[in-house]
Amino acid sequence: MASKTVFNPISAPDYLPPEQLKELQTTRLRQRVTEAYEKVPFFRAKMEDLKVVPGDIQKIEDIAKLPFSVKKDLRDTYPFGLFAQPMNRVVRVHASSGTTGKPIVVGYNQRDIDVWKEVIVRGLVSAGLGPDDVIQVSYGYGLFTGGLGLHYGAEALGATVVPASGGNTHRQIMLMKDFGVTAICCTPSYFIHLIDKAQSMGVDMKTLSLRFGIFGAEPWTQEMRRYIEAHTAIKALDIYGLSEIVGPGVAMECAEQDGSHIFEDHFYPEIINPDTGEVLPDGEEGELVLTTLSKEAMPMIRYRTRDITSLNSERCSCGRTLRRIRRITSRSDDMFIIRGVNVFPSQIETALLSIEGTLPHYQIILRRENNLDTLEVQVEINAQLASDTVSGITALEKRIAKNLEQIVGIHAIIKLVQPETLQRSEGKIQRVSDLRNLNPISQ
Repeated sequence: MASKTVFNPISAPDYLPPEQLKELQTTRLRQRVTEAYEKVPFFRAKMEDLKVVPGDIQKIEDIAKLPFSVKKDLRDTYPFGLFAQPMNRVVRVHASSGTTGKPIVVGYNQRDIDVWKEVIVRGLVSAGLGPDDVIQVSYGYGLFTGGLGLHYGAEALGATVVPASGGNTHRQIMLMKDFGVTAICCTPSYFIHLIDKAQSMGVDMKTLSLRFGIFGAEPWTQEMRRYIEAHTAIKALDIYGLSEIVGPGVAMECAEQDGSHIFEDHFYPEIINPDTGEVLPDGEEGELVLTTLSKEAMPMIRYRTRDITSLNSERCSCGRTLRRIRRITSRSDDMFIIRGVNVFPSQIETALLSIEGTLPHYQIILRRENNLDTLEVQVEINAQLASDTVSGITALEKRIAKNLEQIVGIHAIIKLVQPETLQRSEGKIQRVSDLRNLNPISQ
């Protein structure tokens, strides 16, 4: 009887001396820059604007000569304008939400998929997981990178994978209990919801086989980590990624829980001043910029993530020499993340203003209720609609909610308010009130 295939993680880059790592990074950067210049008209034009050619990149530090790329570039080249290879070499596409309803599309060839699996394996190994673990993947499957990314990475580790996907909380707990699940992958807020549900079902999470939680796709605090670990027997670990680069697995915490190691042999990190673009030294806080050093189907050069963090170059007590990023809790733009979905105020505005009778005055309120994020949108309506019947108002709220869900992909609570009731501003208006992190979770 054949045993399951166990992936042998390529661990050597995790412990490389800095100079050897720089040599590897330089070689890969030169390859990617050459391919992007020759095969992606967008990057060629950006480089020509700066009068930069691939031959100008001789060492990894020369990356600062290259142009930045941003999320808008993916929207403007939708769907496949940043692909460096033809579709007959692209084996998978993923997508995340964009600001106008069209998704941000990313592509992978088979080697890209293999790299993705590799970095997730390296992250899981650094956490302490192995082939004997049973890993429940409770991220959503489909165009979102979370579910399939962790799924194939955990399989490559040789672990047993339970592809639970999201939702159906009662079943999630049943699977953890009955299948002897030792690790779960999901958003931290959803896991707290699982804790609450388990308590109502009479299930003590501390008695389960669960030892690890791999949490990402949304910001979470140290207070949330402490809450999770206090109510379970698990070690709660952060995993970082974004679709534009690869998905989950760009960086992950090791068992030391002291920052997430960036797998910088594949993803080169920089920290910049978000206002000036100046590259900042390790240790200083700024915006994280990432360059894919190995991705072939869709290389990304100096991608501005808008995530605010800092780089720690001190060797971790685990022995890895890879730099670490501090936990990300803020962004330099107006995007917010709710239930693992990237949302822009402009998306909500698009959904609102496509409905006749609504006004361009709205407020977005984010709360955490019963340990789950909620999205409420208050929107003014015109005087004629304001005098409508209760049933008419309710029907309009449902129409708006449905329209918004089609564009953003998540359900929102819609509250229609009277004209002239929402705050006005002569300057830059604050559309979003994020009330989720004002108070740490009580013990």
